[in-house]
Amino acid sequence: MQLSPHLGSFARCHPERSRFSGVALACPELAEGDLPLNRHRASAKLHRRTRLSRYFIVLALLVVSGYSTRAGAQTNQGAVATAPQATTTERDGQHDFDFEIGSWKIHLKRRLHPLTGSNPWVEFDGTSVTRRVWDGRSQIEEFETDGAAGHIEGLTLRLYNPETHQWSLYWANSKNGTLVVPQIGQFNDGQGEFYAQDMLDGKSIFIRFIWSKTDSNTPHFEQSFSNDGGKTWEVNWITDQTRVSDAKENVR
Repeated sequence: MQLSPHLGSFARCHPERSRFSGVALACPELAEGDLPLNRHRASAKLHRRTRLSRYFIVLALLVVSGYSTRAGAQTNQGAVATAPQATTTERDGQHDFDFEIGSWKIHLKRRLHPLTGSNPWVEFDGTSVTRRVWDGRSQIEEFETDGAAGHIEGLTLRLYNPETHQWSLYWANSKNGTLVVPQIGQFNDGQGEFYAQDMLDGKSIFIRFIWSKTDSNTPHFEQSFSNDGGKTWEVNWITDQTRVSDAKENVR
């Protein structure tokens, strides 16, 4: 095989590097016209290396910048996640029934046939006495009235749960001596609402107690029944109380 003049000259100068691995300028036999070509190639190679170096520098800066941004965002998120959350403290209602402590005169109105569409009412008059138990976290009320429809003697046990901040109200009638399903609820803005589910004439109903005017000497109480899941309510028991003077401090 015949080599080109330039390659032949290179091979003659450097036979051990004749696989084009040498530098042509090392051979004095190369023509001067070959020098610009080699210089151009070297310059192009240097230019490519410079561009690559700049590219990698810019890339490294972008990576570092992105990492810093993410780290800052994670720090901010961590700060938000660990920030203390505001908590709402539930009101302590263990003294909500303190207004009942003492002796009272009672006037009672009672619907004779609830949830039947009937509207006859009967009235009773009597007394009640409420005593505190467990430093006010419980109360016992003794209730007794008489009227044209007969005699009603009952007892109410009120128990306060400090964990749920709710009261459970149990009523028992002396006629059968049985505590009924408790009404459970609490006071808000001076009004107490208490609910339960029970049976009336073999049918399930909801029962609601409402206490109002508790900041006065004439508290008002209403009991209502609902047979449509609480959509409508029919009042069937109303009591108005009048405090017996100076009796509150004498009852413990």
